[in-house]
Amino acid sequence: MPNILGISAFYHDAAAAITVDGVIIAAAQEERFTRIKHTPDFPVQAIIYCLEEAGLTIDHLDAVVFYDKPLLTFERLLQTYYAFAPKGLISFLKAIPVWLEQKLFLKKQIRDGLAAVMPYDKKKLKLLFTEHHLSHAASTFFASPFEHAAILTVDGVGEWATATISEGKGNTITVKKELNFPHSVGLLYSAFTYYLGFTVNSGEYKLMGLAPYGNPNADQTQHYIQQIKEKLISIKEDGSIWLDQSYFKYSTGLTMTKDSKWESLFGLKRRLPESELLQEHCNLGYAIQQVTEEVVLKMAAFAKAETAASNICLAGGVALNCVANGKLLKENLFENIYVQPASGDAGGSLGAALAAHYMYFEETRNVDSQKDSMQGSYLGPYYSDKEITILNKRYKAIANKVPEFDILSKQVASEIAKGAIIGWFQGRMEFGPRALGNRSIIGDPSNTEMQKKLNLKIKKRESFRPFAPSVLNSDAATFFDLETTSPYMTLVADVKKNIQKEVPSNYHELPLLEKLYCERSNLQAITHLDFSARIQTVHKETNPKYWQLLQDVKQETGKGILINTSFNVRGEPIVCTPEDAYTCFMNTEMDILVIENYMYFKTEQPEWDTKERWTKTFKKD
Repeated sequence: MPNILGISAFYHDAAAAITVDGVIIAAAQEERFTRIKHTPDFPVQAIIYCLEEAGLTIDHLDAVVFYDKPLLTFERLLQTYYAFAPKGLISFLKAIPVWLEQKLFLKKQIRDGLAAVMPYDKKKLKLLFTEHHLSHAASTFFASPFEHAAILTVDGVGEWATATISEGKGNTITVKKELNFPHSVGLLYSAFTYYLGFTVNSGEYKLMGLAPYGNPNADQTQHYIQQIKEKLISIKEDGSIWLDQSYFKYSTGLTMTKDSKWESLFGLKRRLPESELLQEHCNLGYAIQQVTEEVVLKMAAFAKAETAASNICLAGGVALNCVANGKLLKENLFENIYVQPASGDAGGSLGAALAAHYMYFEETRNVDSQKDSMQGSYLGPYYSDKEITILNKRYKAIANKVPEFDILSKQVASEIAKGAIIGWFQGRMEFGPRALGNRSIIGDPSNTEMQKKLNLKIKKRESFRPFAPSVLNSDAATFFDLETTSPYMTLVADVKKNIQKEVPSNYHELPLLEKLYCERSNLQAITHLDFSARIQTVHKETNPKYWQLLQDVKQETGKGILINTSFNVRGEPIVCTPEDAYTCFMNTEMDILVIENYMYFKTEQPEWDTKERWTKTFKKD
């Protein structure tokens, strides 16, 4: 019965996960505790939480597993710099000292990091390393409800690999094909993320949200697609790609693209961050999204041919492109699609632990064909009345305790029906980038002003960003063209035709903001520009409280559906503690906060000094 701790750190989205006899006990990203978004620092706080949740010390662990093999990455860096020399000298001089000081001595870094967690017997510690893409593959296949499946992992790069096609059977994963650096779908998408003015490694989802604002019928859009496919990328029938490195700088430079060559290619200068978004930016975003979808579909088709599997499991950063996932679903290549909800590097910590359990310790895998082993992805910490009482005393917060959850749920549903925006904090925190009803901001999606208010006054983010619906699983087919479940918000599907509204004949030619606020459906706040939605189906088995709230909302409004966005504001991680939640609530224009059985009405709270509280509460990088 091995106890295994998996760790991802030092690159992006540090996290920890723990399994006991193959059961996932806990998992969390370090950013939630330190309040530094995407922190790569060793996940001391996440490890402390995971060990406490499992009731273990480090000496109780049979193995600590790191999700990556840094020496292979070092080999790739040296060979790449050598191949491109003398180009990349400045990047080389910046990168190599970091590697010599930290990455090459990673075992010491990990041991020292564990010592910061608690004292332990260093002689007893078994430290293992798993390859990056195997961590991704294990995180999705071993958590899935499938005995046999094709596995597709796609991201920027991990060691040498940028994508893999594998076959999962029982407790084994066999790699069939591998695409290697510098040819990478993830890095291509990140290059466009950078060129369109967003931050690499965190802004890719913004690019995905921007793409539907592009005009698919415009000559310019088609020209962009043609230029990408003729000059930047060569796409093979098996989904493998070749990228013309003369257009890119990520191999040896400090940026992603050779801007002058891109400007000549597209007739468009690189957009500076926070500058105005123009239609040509939207059209370019649409173009790269279309190309990315084409590559992913070809990869999936090849995975089908290689494995003859009826199921497919996805992971890696590109697997969070839920639009591409939705297109794959429509292709009907596979009977079932499973996407790891923590598909990015954070999920590598979980994959590392699961890979060690099944492939190193060779433990038997018992599959439940009716459900996965992620427990709804509610794997983070929960908080008791004690922590909530401390919060109330510290901030002199005025809270109304409603002991019976049924009564609380009906009250919240009534407020939602009146147009209130609710901060909803319940139970265990979600693992992964999506809020799934335990750390969520929720409201009525049929309210035509909801998207604008949420973006500008609550989330404090770009107005073009879409919002997702949470819907009772039993009612999903009433609103969406979706014939499967989507519990982790990893699939996009179209809103039903009978809910859509007729838009002007010149809809695609409208300016960006006019298009944004053009009424498209009876569920305006969650219907994106292309009449699609990123759907979360809510199930009583995994989240009975959120399910009950949706039932009560249905009684109030006639629709068992809510707008659901993560409980945070721009630039911050999702809230973790009751104090995080209250501070976020008071710094925005949310109407009501619900923490477990406590309701906080904004109008009843004491005067709030936003600047002072913000400085005291949040750490700055």
